[in-house]
Amino acid sequence: MLLLWLYGVMVVGAVSRSAVQISTDFGRAPLAYTLSAVAGVVYAFITYSLVRGGETARRAALVCCAAELVGVLTVGTWTLADSSAFPDATVWSDYGMGYLFIPVLLPLSAMYWLRKAHRRDAGTVGA
Repeated sequence: MLLLWLYGVMVVGAVSRSAVQISTDFGRAPLAYTLSAVAGVVYAFITYSLVRGGETARRAALVCCAAELVGVLTVGTWTLADSSAFPDATVWSDYGMGYLFIPVLLPLSAMYWLRKAHRRDAGTVGA
């Protein structure tokens, strides 16, 4: 339940932030604002998949969490290596430092939980 709540909060944070930034000052940092919007869409899809449940949704959430982690690590490294490419921060800048590092911890936690829940549901705990 906590995982679902955190993803929901991240949806609201990323989507609302990017919507305001894109609608008011897109020319200032189009890459950063677009990446924040993409993060919001990814968070929304993962939230939907977690709510929906079932094996197909679990697999989709697992793939999206892996993609999210790659995105956070890529953008986080990019913002540290070339800060001039990002005149304004994204949700994933500096590995999510502006969001208490939740963007980097959330996909790791979600992937762990999704795998553990799958093993438990399949009756193969410890395998």
